Amino acid sequence: MQAAVLYGTGDVRIVEVNDPGAPSQGQVRVRVKAVGVCGSDVHYFAHGRIGHFVVEQPMILGHEAAGIVEAVGEGVTHLQVGDVVALEPGVPCARCEACKAGRYNLCPDVRFFATPPIDGAIAETVLHPASFTYRVPDGMTADTACLAEPVSVAIQAIRKAGDLLGQRVLVIGAGPIGTLTGIVAQAAGATATIVDVSERRLAQAHGLGLAAVTPSGLQNVEFDTVFECSGAKGTIAQSCRACRAGGTVVLVGMHRDELSDLPSFDVIAKELQLRGVFRYANTYPAALQFLDKETQRLQPFLQSFITLAQVAEHFEEAAAGRAEPLKTIVRM
Repeated sequence: MQAAVLYGTGDVRIVEVNDPGAPSQGQVRVRVKAVGVCGSDVHYFAHGRIGHFVVEQPMILGHEAAGIVEAVGEGVTHLQVGDVVALEPGVPCARCEACKAGRYNLCPDVRFFATPPIDGAIAETVLHPASFTYRVPDGMTADTACLAEPVSVAIQAIRKAGDLLGQRVLVIGAGPIGTLTGIVAQAAGATATIVDVSERRLAQAHGLGLAAVTPSGLQNVEFDTVFECSGAKGTIAQSCRACRAGGTVVLVGMHRDELSDLPSFDVIAKELQLRGVFRYANTYPAALQFLDKETQRLQPFLQSFITLAQVAEHFEEAAAGRAEPLKTIVRM
């Protein structure tokens, strides 16, 4: 079968790889139909690593996947051949303390699509544990279902923040994750404002119903909860400055250590609550329900599609900052 394989920095190729074969007990074989391109995929392409995750051998890219069940293994009863499904990309060990506590996103032995050395899902077919494979609501397409992964990140962030009903929320970074976080925060009862330096991204967020401003528009304004979703230099300090005393700052964007700028005095003097978000746990059913309800509103995420043959060109454009869509989806 064909797959998009990253061989090293700036080197992704469409090549023939081994077909995964028949599903074993507890697995399903899925014909992949749609895979969203994530910023982490582009980061691996451009830099060859994210933190301590380093690409040291060829790796299939992609983790925002959905498709159609082709075969089910022994013991699988909740899925049938022909079902449209979303694939939760992280499969934990189910034995460690984090897994036993229900926080399996913190499992030290989790196998996550397209996180070195685990292959991802921009491939024609994958085998996946049935327990992390979800039948989508009736009528939902694979294009929409692959958004369950980024929506899950937003849901995890909102859950970490706690009760947002009636709160003033600021989201820093109007990329896909930041925009979705703002939308989910609104659904949780918050008044959401999103800030970015990109006029194009702000216009996209505004079109989705969010109050969108540039950094200069935040002067003398404080928020109950701030979500940092950009991972850009200076934004952790900006988050803490924009948060009211006693408020909560949720760190969603991945910051390289050298870009970290935690203002410890502000954190202490304002008694801020800092909370980190790493992927998600127990979110996929809620994400699919949210997508089913908000499909029309989220149409701007479903307007840019590429074929497998166009993947290398798209990654080059995205790494150079020339890819403008809110989300690009590979249609297999």
